[in-house]
Amino acid sequence: MALSFCGNDGINAYSVTDGVLNNGCFVDALNLVPHVFLLFITFPILFIGWGSQSSKVQIHHNTWLHFPGHNLRWILTFSLLFVHVCEFAEGIVSNKMMQTNHLHLFMPAFMGFIAATTSVVYYHNIETSNFPKLLLVLFIYWVLAFITKSIKLWKFAEYHVGPQHLRFCITALLVMLYGLLMAVEINVIRVRKYVFFANPQKVKPPEDLQDLGVRFLQPFVNLLSKATYWWMNPLIMGAHKRPIELKKIGKLPIAMRALTNYLRLKDAYEDQRTAEDPDRAPSIWRSMYRAFGRPILLSSTFRYLADLLGFAGPLCISGIVKYLKTDEDGATQDKTKETYFGVYFMSSTELLQNTSVLAVLLFLALVLQRTFLQASYYVTIETGINLRGALLAMIYNKILRLSTSNMSMGEMTLGQINNLVAIETNQLMWFLFLCPNLWAMPVQIVMGVILLYYLLGPSALVGASVIVLLAPVQYLIATKLADTQKSSLEHSTDRLKKTTEILKGIKLLKLYAWENIFCDSVEETRGKELTSLKTFAFYTSMSIFMNAAIPIAAVLATFVMHHFLNKTGPSPSEAFAALALFHILVTPLFLLSTVVRFAVKALVSVQKLGEFLQSDEIGDDSWRNGDMSAAFEAGKKHPGVPKAINRKQPMRYQMDNYEQPTRRQMRPTETEDVAVKVTNGFFTWGSNLSTLSDINIRIPTGQLTMVVGQVGCGKSSLLLAMLGEMQTIEGRVYWSKQPECEMVYEWDISWSETEESDEDVRSKNRYSVAYATQKSWLLNATVEENITFGSSFNKQRYKAVIDACSLQPDIDLLPFGDQTEIGERGINLSGGQRQRICVARALYQNTNIVFLDDPFSALDIHLSDHLMQEGILKFLQDDKRTVVLVTHKLQYLIHADWIIAMKDGSVLREGTLKDIQTHDVELYDHWKTLMNRQDQELEKDIQQDSQTTLERKTLRRAFYSREAKNQVDDEDEEEEEEEEDDDNMSTTTNRGSKIPWRVCWCYLSSGGFFMVFLMVSSKLLKHSVIVAIDYWLAVWTSSKTNQSAGTNASNGTGLAHGANATLPPPGAVEAEQDSYYLPVFIILCAAGITLCLITSLTVEFLGLSAATNLHHNLLNKIIHAPIRFFDITPLGQILNRFSADTNIIDQHIPPTLESLTRSTLLCLSAIGVISSITPAFLIALIPLAVAFYFIQKYFRVASKDLQDLDDSTQLPLLCHFSETAEGLTTIRAFRHEARFKQRMLELTDTNNTAYLFLSAANRWLEVRTDYLGAVIVLTAAGASIWSLHYGLPSGGLVGLGLTYALTVTNYLNWVVRNLADLEVQMAAVKKVNSFLGTESENYEGSIDTSQVPENWPQEGEIKIQDLCVRYDPMLKPVLKHVNAYIEPGQKVGICGRTGSGKSSLSLAFFNMVDIFEGKIVIDGIDICKLPLQTLRSRLSIILQDPVLFSGSIRFNLDPERTCTDDRLWEALEIAQLKNMVKALPGGLDAVVTEGGENFSVGQRQLFCLARAFVRKSSILIMDEATASIDMATENILQKVVMTAFADRTVVTIAHRVHTILTADLVIVMKRGNILEYDKPETLLEQEDGMFASFVKADM
Repeated sequence: MALSFCGNDGINAYSVTDGVLNNGCFVDALNLVPHVFLLFITFPILFIGWGSQSSKVQIHHNTWLHFPGHNLRWILTFSLLFVHVCEFAEGIVSNKMMQTNHLHLFMPAFMGFIAATTSVVYYHNIETSNFPKLLLVLFIYWVLAFITKSIKLWKFAEYHVGPQHLRFCITALLVMLYGLLMAVEINVIRVRKYVFFANPQKVKPPEDLQDLGVRFLQPFVNLLSKATYWWMNPLIMGAHKRPIELKKIGKLPIAMRALTNYLRLKDAYEDQRTAEDPDRAPSIWRSMYRAFGRPILLSSTFRYLADLLGFAGPLCISGIVKYLKTDEDGATQDKTKETYFGVYFMSSTELLQNTSVLAVLLFLALVLQRTFLQASYYVTIETGINLRGALLAMIYNKILRLSTSNMSMGEMTLGQINNLVAIETNQLMWFLFLCPNLWAMPVQIVMGVILLYYLLGPSALVGASVIVLLAPVQYLIATKLADTQKSSLEHSTDRLKKTTEILKGIKLLKLYAWENIFCDSVEETRGKELTSLKTFAFYTSMSIFMNAAIPIAAVLATFVMHHFLNKTGPSPSEAFAALALFHILVTPLFLLSTVVRFAVKALVSVQKLGEFLQSDEIGDDSWRNGDMSAAFEAGKKHPGVPKAINRKQPMRYQMDNYEQPTRRQMRPTETEDVAVKVTNGFFTWGSNLSTLSDINIRIPTGQLTMVVGQVGCGKSSLLLAMLGEMQTIEGRVYWSKQPECEMVYEWDISWSETEESDEDVRSKNRYSVAYATQKSWLLNATVEENITFGSSFNKQRYKAVIDACSLQPDIDLLPFGDQTEIGERGINLSGGQRQRICVARALYQNTNIVFLDDPFSALDIHLSDHLMQEGILKFLQDDKRTVVLVTHKLQYLIHADWIIAMKDGSVLREGTLKDIQTHDVELYDHWKTLMNRQDQELEKDIQQDSQTTLERKTLRRAFYSREAKNQVDDEDEEEEEEEEDDDNMSTTTNRGSKIPWRVCWCYLSSGGFFMVFLMVSSKLLKHSVIVAIDYWLAVWTSSKTNQSAGTNASNGTGLAHGANATLPPPGAVEAEQDSYYLPVFIILCAAGITLCLITSLTVEFLGLSAATNLHHNLLNKIIHAPIRFFDITPLGQILNRFSADTNIIDQHIPPTLESLTRSTLLCLSAIGVISSITPAFLIALIPLAVAFYFIQKYFRVASKDLQDLDDSTQLPLLCHFSETAEGLTTIRAFRHEARFKQRMLELTDTNNTAYLFLSAANRWLEVRTDYLGAVIVLTAAGASIWSLHYGLPSGGLVGLGLTYALTVTNYLNWVVRNLADLEVQMAAVKKVNSFLGTESENYEGSIDTSQVPENWPQEGEIKIQDLCVRYDPMLKPVLKHVNAYIEPGQKVGICGRTGSGKSSLSLAFFNMVDIFEGKIVIDGIDICKLPLQTLRSRLSIILQDPVLFSGSIRFNLDPERTCTDDRLWEALEIAQLKNMVKALPGGLDAVVTEGGENFSVGQRQLFCLARAFVRKSSILIMDEATASIDMATENILQKVVMTAFADRTVVTIAHRVHTILTADLVIVMKRGNILEYDKPETLLEQEDGMFASFVKADM
């Protein structure tokens, strides 16, 4: 058949006798001209442009910008493409109606399609290179196309072709689109003036894109890339080569930064405070709406569009099934009447009856629906993140202004603030995510019900009502879930507390053989937790069950009802459309319960936030009613802001400007030699009683002022009152002006940019005061950062400060010196070390005034003397800084220039020491007696080897054990290290994230094999039953159509009426049929519902049993691990296994596993069904499967990285908040609010960036899987239409296939998301598993317990023969060939330098370390052969660091509950504690708080002694037990030990040698060998001996 442009139907195809334009073919030819013109001109430009571009590797995005009308142009172009496709389809269909091929019917449409595509590609390239002159080409194209199309439309109208003809409608649409595009183009010329105007407008790209740090491009890319997240490809693909780091995700764009959003929300919040009613609390809801309302409306619009398009699916299916039949015999109608211009014109309705057209429409509807849905999600998530940033900034600013009394009087606890930050803001963010659902869902439900009614009539309402009635049940379940989660949380915190105590005191538990008692108490709590987890699992499975069973129940109800009402089943087209609709309806109903729950939570959160934002503040809040605009102006005028910074953070300074609260006025008239003066001051902590009354004091400039007085007389309060932290009832605090010269360097360090100008500042604020609190406060940062505290680093000064505070020895012990992280996340220092760092911070700051609040409280005498001399007298006084020192150490009063003595909240005396000596003799004498007492203590103290060396020793122990940490650390870390070592090339090859099959198997097997089998079989059964239900429905509905398809098959509704008299009366046959189909259908549905129940229960309970077993094994393994394990493994890491990882195993893995198996099986069953109906589908499946494989492979790697980033950036943020709340007074005294705000904004932005990228990656995945799903639907529809021409699947089966194809789209992305989640969650199982591999101690021993005498060891005779001990087979021995003999009842002292092996020897008695040669024989039994339990329970030991457990005193002395009260009292009496315990409420049952914090260190040590006495064993080992007890008590103890233990063997490991001078035998050790071994008298005679030198040094 010849292809000719105008066709060969008639003779006059090419004649133009009627006039050129009246030949339809010529008009079509004319329409080709613009398209060809565009292609000819743009192709060379594109090639040249692209050729030159590819030479530069990748143009950076700093030239990107959007021309005016950018989005409109993209939308119009897409509509144009769609209309061109319609035109093309219409042309082809019309062409089939003609005798010969008429190219002009579809050729112009095809060319138009290509030209439109080219136009948009061309436009995009011009836009990204910002070269608008070339747009002229497009302008000409739109004009030409508009003119040619208009001619065509005008000709149609002339020939009376009207809107009832499809081609007329299409041409009219095209004319409109070309006209609009022309208008857009003219608009660009108008705005940019790039042509026809003399001076074109220069436009720079957005500020964010000029800053190369911004990597989040969503707001700046073109519409197509926005909708499909194309710009994320490099990031997600790149993750496969190397992990995504914080550098890679860069900074947030300005519009999303916390500061920008904070200002928006704050303005909305402040604007509600009107002049008439200034105290009215502004509504947070309203301010949220005003700041973030618009994006939410946009998102809701997208959501509505998506929901409406969602209903296109069922309708198209019903259309396709309905018209499949008519396709066969439809092509016989009379077609002559529809020709004009000698060609056929199709009617408008005919198009929608063509199945292929419907299939394409279905595809397009799906693609659009998914795009809109993802867009809606994205917009809400971005808004949610913005809101969270704004709220965090608001909360933080409020924290910085909270009045201190609020914190101390407990109105606002730290816990509450942490909750606000961690929970409430997130609740609100989640509410925002879900809030479009609130108003979209009801609409969706109503629409769904209307459509169902239209399809099935009244019976549909029955099904819908089943769904609606069960919704409240789901809400009920959801609320129950929330409650059980709360209770399980309480139990798990309880369990964690116990576990932490066990791990902290593990050494003691092992030495006393108490592991099992404590282990049981944890197991008991875990039991309670598991009961609430069981209810949790039950409710979760109910909710899953409801979700799966409701659609089945609804379908069952509907069709049974339909059968009884209409006496017939529905036709296939209705049945499957209804089925698809039910699937659509279930989702909103299931989600609705969640959304309502979140809405309720959000209401509570907002209420809490409101209360917090209204709570009391400090000072006179000028920021509230102050003139903000003035502050803004000042910020802009201020010259000192460097340009570069200003570009990146334009808003920051202004924010700080009007946020710096002005506190107190200064009087320049005040005398210059007074730094601070308080007149007639009455101050309070918030109650109306004044804490400080009638204060009149002055602090002289540049001198040392001391504040003394008894505990609780208001010394610290006085400092805080001067700093403005207390509420002033009356009186003033004046801060004098400092002379200019000293000011200069302070403001260099401080943030001069944040203030308006130096002059203003001086009149407004006092200067920063260096302030060291009594309770030391450290940042989570390195030691150096804690000391410099934001000032510039000056090496000389830093060194001087460190020496003054004698921190050097401590710093040398830390693993990374002063770069070691300390604080919550770092290493915990002792009290003295922390306090010295805080004092160092105060000394280092270059401020004129220094307040030190009892800096000596945690220091021993040597250190305090050194600090006083070097730090305060030398370092501070040399700089002529004003110092106020609060102290109890009266012996330092001689150094004071000025003394303030306080009593009961008022000033008792003020003056120099001389004044007081002359005027108040009584007070002076009182001080002298106190001083004498302190001097005696001083002597004692000097005898004691200082507490500090002890602290340093514990620190050293903590680290020496970390040497081998690298060998046994988490596997993850090793993997990371390996990756770093490898060369870049090798790492770039493969970072495939493997699904950890071994770990999964380990998880499942710990759940028990029976449960696994049950789960797998019930899952498979359930899915096969569901398929069977739908298949049965298909057979049933098709059977009807086949019977009644005699004449009137096209009559889709009411088949009974359409039957002709030739057939038997239809009712009879159908009744017979239905009696066969209906019961089977009911039975299948019932089976499906029960199976749903079974599967949902099995999965949850499988997870529960796995969790039970894993935790039980983990606890037992760890408690019975050798002590070395605890030295190597950081406590935090073990605790993490018990907290975070156990929580994931308990609560997160089961639902993920359930969801994963369900969605995978659904997808597989759907694909199976489609391919069994139309095998041709399998061919198309191969490329789809490949695409899917790659998408999920890339996504899983990237998702894991981004998730890690999100987690790791969240922690510092939360820490920063709690840190700030703890150190409020310090931050405010130092005047560092601005710096901390800045830090908070940075941390928030970092975390938000990670979260934003994570959600964008999720959108990336979902868009791709959704498009894949749409392609699956298209191929399934295409395959069934195509195979109709060959073998005929019945209409019902086609409907079944398409319905299933539609479900695939919903579940494909869940498969990938769940896989990614499961992978992250399985890491928890992997970590727990790595601990399950630890070796336990050998508890058995080679002797049976029955062979050991009951009262062994009776004598207490110890033989040590050739003993060699090491901590680990990989380490050097710590004791080498030690020999000793200790007679029964001897008192033995062991001494030696630190690290000589004394403590290791004491551990060897308990078989705690690896004895690899030699043996210890006690009373004739080799201890290595004994069961550990027996050995350890028969000896007793007192450890160096006292450990108490929370509980009662009785529990601490005797957890096994074996002793009588008399025995316990006797032990307490020996330990000098009887009177103290008697005085406590409850006596022996008095409460001991966690770690024994309610007793002093000395008392705790005594309790530990009492504990050892309770055990009447004949051997007692004391390991430096008296280190933290004062001399007097220690002497008593020595006597007691001598008397009460007269007949027992006592081995004392001495810390201070004089304690063992009375011993019967002294062993001096050095480097694991015994150096001297004799009576102390004999050893003292050897002048040059080690022992003698020790004693000399100690005296």
